[in-house]
Amino acid sequence: MSRARLAAPLILALLTACSILPKAESPHIYTLPAAPGARPAAASPVPWALRVATPNAPRALDNARIAVVPEANTITVYAGARWADSAPKLFRERLADAFRDGGRVPAISTDDSNLAADYELGGSLSAFQTEYTNGKPEVVVRYDAVLAATRKHQIVSSRRFEVREPVDGKEVPKVVEAFGRAMDKVSGDVVRWTMDSIPAR
Repeated sequence: MSRARLAAPLILALLTACSILPKAESPHIYTLPAAPGARPAAASPVPWALRVATPNAPRALDNARIAVVPEANTITVYAGARWADSAPKLFRERLADAFRDGGRVPAISTDDSNLAADYELGGSLSAFQTEYTNGKPEVVVRYDAVLAATRKHQIVSSRRFEVREPVDGKEVPKVVEAFGRAMDKVSGDVVRWTMDSIPAR
């Protein structure tokens, strides 16, 4: 029997196997919604520069999957859905945008650029997920912030921020909208705390 005749059944089997393999997942990519920025027209600028660092996060959150806790001590993800970047980086960018929108800190950077700054805002992101309580979903964002003076290598202040935002439904787009509202609240609280914590010059 020729090699060609022997190979024909093998090729047919491979083609058949390919046709029954599952199709590659094409997830929906979501950005983090934000309320329109309203930069004050007459904000008095501060004389210091601020660097916003990417927060540390557990492995379950340090990725682009949208996390959900359906019951206690269980964490999973929404199928077919992704953030546009990892959760810690989305969180960092939202904080940096909140300071820009506030208009009082003209010199804002992130740890991506690693530019010199007078102060650095960092910390840990211990929750960035949907949790179910009595069968109802709510977005939970928990951030342990640490504000440090970079030149003195000294902690200026630290504080835990936590927001729980109800989800109007169980569909992923509704979950993403709730994440946006939660981040609006967290970022506003962090900005006010930072401005109050840094001594006036």
